[in-house]
Amino acid sequence: MANQDMDSLRSAMKSGPWRNLLIIGSILVALLLFKPWVQIGAGERGIVLNFGAVQDKVLNEGMHFRVPIMQEVVIMDVKIQKAETDAASASSDMQDVALKVALNYHIIPDKANVVYQTIGVEFRERIIDPAIQEVMKAVSAKYSAEELIAKRPAVSAEIKEALTSRLLESNIAVDAFSIVNFNFSKVFMDAIEAKQTAEQHALKAKRDLERIKIEAEQTIAQATAQAEALRLQKMNISPDLIELRKIEANLKAIEKWNGILPQVTGNGAVPFIGVGGLEKK
Repeated sequence: MANQDMDSLRSAMKSGPWRNLLIIGSILVALLLFKPWVQIGAGERGIVLNFGAVQDKVLNEGMHFRVPIMQEVVIMDVKIQKAETDAASASSDMQDVALKVALNYHIIPDKANVVYQTIGVEFRERIIDPAIQEVMKAVSAKYSAEELIAKRPAVSAEIKEALTSRLLESNIAVDAFSIVNFNFSKVFMDAIEAKQTAEQHALKAKRDLERIKIEAEQTIAQATAQAEALRLQKMNISPDLIELRKIEANLKAIEKWNGILPQVTGNGAVPFIGVGGLEKK
C-alpha cells in the first residue's frame, strides 16, 4: 500500500503544476549556489578573472553577469583615499627631519585590472608608503633645515610633483599632498628660537633709531621755521612801524585814563602820556 502511495506521488510531481514548481525551485537553488551576477557599487570597479587569469575588461558600476565556476569578479575601490605617513630624512646641512605628510590618491579606474595584476590590493603598503619615504629623503636633502621651514610651500609642491610622476607609473593618481608637520631636534629648535629673538630685538632697535631720527629731524625743522619767522619779523621792523606802535600805546593809555591829574609838587605840572613807553622803545 505504501509503495502505491509513493508511486502516485511521483506521478503527480512529474505532471501538471508540481513539475513546474520543481523546475522553478531547482533554478532558484542553482542561482543561490552559483550566483551568476555581480553588482559593482559607486566608486568601484570589477576585475574579471577567468579561472584566475586577469582579463582586459574592467566592469563599471552597475549589475553584471558572470559565468559561474569559470569567472570570478574582484571588486576594487577607485574612490579618493587618504594616506598619512611619517617620514624621516635629513636636510642638506645634516639636520635630522621628521615629517608627517598627508596624501590623497586614487586608482585610475580604467587601469584597475593592471593594478590588481601587478600590485594587488595592498598597493598602499607596497607602493605608496615606500614612494613617500624615498621622495621625502630626496627632496629634503636639497634644502637646509631653515629653508625647509621658510620655503614650506615650495618644498610641498616639489614633493607632490615627484610623487605624482612616481605613482603614475603604477597607475595611481595623486589628488593632493600636504606637509602636516615638521619636527627637528631640540638643539636646532632652540637655536632657531634664539635667532628669531635676536632678529626681533635688532628690528626693534632699528625702528627705535628711525623714530629718534625722525623726531630729531622734526625738532630741527621746527626750530629752523621759528628762526626764519623771527628773521622775517626783524626784517620788517622800520622807523615808521616803531612810531606807529608808540602812537597805538599812547591811544590805549588815553582810553584807560580816568581824567584825574596826578598829584605832583610844582606849579603847572601836566601828565606826560606815553613817556615811559617811549623810553622803553
